[in-house]
Amino acid sequence: MDQETSRRPADGPAANRVRPTRQLDRTEALRLLATVSLGRLVFTHRALPAIRPTSHHVDGEDVLVRVDEGVSRASLAPTPGEPGLVLGYEADAIDACTHLGWSVVVIGHAELIVNRDEAERLAALLDPWRDRPMADVLRIRSELVTGFRLGS
Repeated sequence: MDQETSRRPADGPAANRVRPTRQLDRTEALRLLATVSLGRLVFTHRALPAIRPTSHHVDGEDVLVRVDEGVSRASLAPTPGEPGLVLGYEADAIDACTHLGWSVVVIGHAELIVNRDEAERLAALLDPWRDRPMADVLRIRSELVTGFRLGS
């Protein structure tokens, strides 16, 4: 076996099977999204696509994320009182060996939480997985929720 082949996570018959894909409805997609705490925030930075890993919390049909004071804050946070930027958020749980799992994407306008008490309360719901200070909480108002499940 060559070195490239030995690094593949799923060799053998299971790796070569075609998996059926099933679309998720909005309710199921949000339910699955709430079962994990990490995902990827998708936004535009200097006119280019940018993706950052971050923690999230599902609050009803909205997604809460924390942003730091660096590039994320400058690129993501709308000015209070102005319409929010359109952002994407993606999370998944796909097994590397079986290739079974799901993926969910939420698209919506971002809203900076400006009330400090509310921001602190919501920030406490988010897993502080990074050692970098997280300055603000953004609420993504889910307008489009899509997802799929990779079947067995």
